[in-house]
Order: sequence, then C-alpha cells, then structure tokens
Amino acid sequence: MPTSELIIIGGGLAGCEAAWQAARRGLDVALYEMKPLRFSPAHQSDRLGELVCSNSLRGAALGNAVGLLKEELRRCGSLFMAAADATAVPAGGALAVDREAFAALLTERIESHPRITLQRQEVTALPPTGTVIVASGPLTSEALSAEIARRTGAEQLYFYDAIAPIVEAESIDLTIAWRASRYGKGGDDYLNCPLSREEYFDFLGELRQAEKVAPREFEKMIHFEGCMPIEEMAERGDLTLAFGPMKPVGLPDPRTGREPFAVIQLRQDDRHATLYNMVGFQTKLTWPEQRRIFRRIPGLAEARFARLGSMHRNTFLNAPACLSPTLQLQSEPRLFFAGQITGVEGYVESAACGLLAGLFAACRLRGEEPPMPPAATALGSLLAHLSQSSPAGFQPMNVNYGLFPPLPAARRKRADRRLALAERALAELEPWRLQAFPEAPGGEGAP
Repeated sequence: MPTSELIIIGGGLAGCEAAWQAARRGLDVALYEMKPLRFSPAHQSDRLGELVCSNSLRGAALGNAVGLLKEELRRCGSLFMAAADATAVPAGGALAVDREAFAALLTERIESHPRITLQRQEVTALPPTGTVIVASGPLTSEALSAEIARRTGAEQLYFYDAIAPIVEAESIDLTIAWRASRYGKGGDDYLNCPLSREEYFDFLGELRQAEKVAPREFEKMIHFEGCMPIEEMAERGDLTLAFGPMKPVGLPDPRTGREPFAVIQLRQDDRHATLYNMVGFQTKLTWPEQRRIFRRIPGLAEARFARLGSMHRNTFLNAPACLSPTLQLQSEPRLFFAGQITGVEGYVESAACGLLAGLFAACRLRGEEPPMPPAATALGSLLAHLSQSSPAGFQPMNVNYGLFPPLPAARRKRADRRLALAERALAELEPWRLQAFPEAPGGEGAP
C-alpha cells in the first residue's frame, strides 16, 4: 500500500465522506475500492457511492429525524449531501436522486481532489500499521470479515440481521397493554398485549397468508432457532407461538386477573423509554403487511413503527461492545469504523457515520482532541446509539426521534414535539459546527 496519512477501505457513501472530510483538513488519503476488479453480489457499477436498493434518501422535512440529519450534514459541508442536492429528482416530501448522476458526481469529486488517491484494489487484510478507517459496508468480503473478526473477536461480528419491529411508546394503548414481567420478576420491564383464543387464531391466520419479502440470492440463509422469522414459526403448528414467544404464563391481565390465551411482549429499546421492541418478532413480511397485521394486535391498533422488521445479509459490529464513542476499535485505537458495518442503517446514516469518522481520524492524526457532537443533535443521537446502547442484542438502527434526549416534560402534539426537537438540535449544532467544521458553508451551499 502507498504511504498516506490515512487509509480508508471502501468507496461507498461512508468511505467517500470520510475521505472528503479528512482531505479537506489537509490530510493525504488513500481510498481503496475493489470495483471494478471485484463486485459484491449487490453492486453493478464501477462508480463510487453506488446506491443499490433505492434512489430515495427518505423524508426531507424536519418533522422526520432523517430530514434533520440531512440538514445537519448540509451545514457541516457534507460531500454526500452536496451530491444528493445537485442530482435530486422530484419525490414529493422526500429527497430522491438520479442514482447514476449521483454516483458519477461523487466519483468525480473524489477523483479530482488533490489529496485523495483512489486505489482500485481489493483489500483482504487490514494494514499492519497506520491510521485506518474501515468502511467496507454490509457486504464486506469473507476475507476482510475474517480479518475484522480476528481483531474484534468473532462473537462481536454479525453476518445476518434478524430485526424485530420497534414501536413508538406513545402510540401504544395503555388501557389495553400493561407493564409487567413474567411472574413479577425483574420489575415492570415489559409492555404486554393480550390476545384471546379467537384473536390469537385470527392473528395466526393472517401471518400464514401474509406476503413475504423474497430474499435475493446473496441473502439466502439458514435460520438459527434463536432468530426464526415469526411467520415461519407459525407454520410449525397452531400453538407453536402460544408456547413460544407469545406464551402468557406468569402474566395475568390486571383487567381480569387471569392469564390471556397469548401475549405479545414489548421490551424497552432505548434509554429514554420512548421506543419498545416487539420481542421475538423478527420477520420477513413486507412492510405494508407488517403494519396491517401487527396493528391487529390489541393495544397496537394505532401503533407507529420507528423501525419495521427484516431479515437480511448484513455484516455489522456489536459497536457498543467493541467501539469507542469516537468509532475507534477499543483494542486497537488506530482502527476506525464507519458506515453500516458499525450498526447504522440507511444511506444518510452511513454517510453521517463517515463524516464523523473522517473528523475523528483527522483529529487523531493531528494530535487534537476530537469535538463530540452534542447529544441533542441527530449526529450525536446516532453516535449515542452506537456507543451507549446495550451490547446485549444490539441491532442496526435508522436515525429516529426516539433516540434523542427527551424535551422537558410538557404536553405537545407529536408534530410540535418533533419540530421542537429539530429546533433544539440545530441550535446546539451551530457552536459545535463552528469548532468541528469551521470552513463548512453552514447550510449555504456545497462544500
């Protein structure tokens, strides 16, 4: 490998953003991308920053946390956002891009930067010395995955995602659901939604008939018993769920004093108790089917989902267990990680992770203390998810307002509360931006 101050592995959104942020701080960067010498099963173009699954970057308004994250990135001088805004196509309330034009512009900006050297070469082993950012993405090659596993501990690197839906706490009907743990052990750590025999069999029938997402070739997998999709468990027998994740034993309904026929438990998923995970409900149902069927559950008729369930090929670290708040490997601080391999979900979140990794790595190389984004910002909340979540059962997550520190207690409509969270975030972002990104346009244009 050529001598550079910073080596970045992976030319996706996170790698390109990290390279851009480090280079604009005067560092020489070597960015390694294996295409076109080798393609992952999901990629087809030799361009950098190829968008695979969709051209949508999701909501643009501040009422959506990803809209706030995009605005924060703009103000910090993000290359990703500059390219996205320059290649945007009509998409209603969302930001969507012309995928080919977006990747072409991103590639041109990286190739033309005097401090970035683009190396079209597959990296199968981590460099033995130097500062490195690993941004190899959710389809990291087997050889590099094995190398990362040796550094992090194989038990901290996951290859398949089994994700259960997450529900916003305030959308759960607490006149039906109640707080309790089985047999009263462990405090009132769960919310419980009861089902009668009739409701259970109705729910079972809907699960069995529901439309499922067909896995792509590279996502086909053998399911482990501990992460079996709920709809596949339903095919094993009429009472499999009632004796499995929906067993009601030790959970009497306080309205009747009796155990219901079945129960669905929701476990607190964030430190602010604004999000609850549907226990044991990892699924391959399509998203519309999940919304339709899970809202049939008593107590969830008005459920708002911060995240819907999925099962797919995804290489990611147990970030809270092995990364520091500055995205450095705890056991080897010269190694940084960025993008989906850290446990963020989504294009925008991956780019945001790259922006932070580029900043933190540059600070390390320049002997500076890294400025940490305020906790109330979208960037800070996303970073807190990676560093402060419980390592037990850690799962990738999109940015959402449930990750933010709550506002002072006050009754507000949901839309008003979200706007207040965004206003607070942008107010706290500005002094940090002036310190961390003093040359950024502050939302006035492209970097």
